[in-house]
Amino acid sequence: MSAQPRSEVPPPRPTGEAPDARQLTEAVTRLRRALRASIRTDYPWEALPMAQVELLQVLGEHSPARISDLAARQRLAPSTVSGLIGQMITAGLVARDVDVADRRASAVTLTDAGREQLAAWIAAHERRMDAALSALGDTERAAILGALPALFRLAEKLDEPFDDE
Repeated sequence: MSAQPRSEVPPPRPTGEAPDARQLTEAVTRLRRALRASIRTDYPWEALPMAQVELLQVLGEHSPARISDLAARQRLAPSTVSGLIGQMITAGLVARDVDVADRRASAVTLTDAGREQLAAWIAAHERRMDAALSALGDTERAAILGALPALFRLAEKLDEPFDDE
C-alpha cells in the first residue's frame, strides 16, 4: 500500500498575529492530527474512527450506559450514536443488553475485545506522546506539563453551556 501524501500545513503564525483562541485551536487541531497520523504509521491496526474511540473512552469510564446518555455526553444525536454503536457491536467491541434499572431500555457495555482495543489505543498514544515529549528540551517539556491543569480547566469550561449574549 502506497503512503498517503502529506498535506502541506502552513507554518505557525508568529505570536500576536492571530488571536489566542485561534492559535490554541490550531495547536490542538495539529497536535491531534499529528498524533493520529503517527499512530497509524507505526500501528496500522489503529484504524478505528475517532468517534468510535471516543465512545469506547466514555464507556471505559461510564459503563453500562444508555444510548441517550452516550449521545448527551458526546453532544451527538442519539441516532448517530446508535449507528456508531451498531458498527461497534458488529466489530465485537461493545454489547447491547437490557438495562437492569429499566427493562424497557437497553444499555451498552464494553466487551473484553473493546476493553483490549481501548487499552491498546491508550498505550500506543501514550508511547508516541512520551517519545515526542522526550525529544523536546526541558524548558518546552516543563511548559507543556505545567499547562496541563489549565488545559483541563479549559476543557471543563468548554463543556459548560455557552451563552453568547
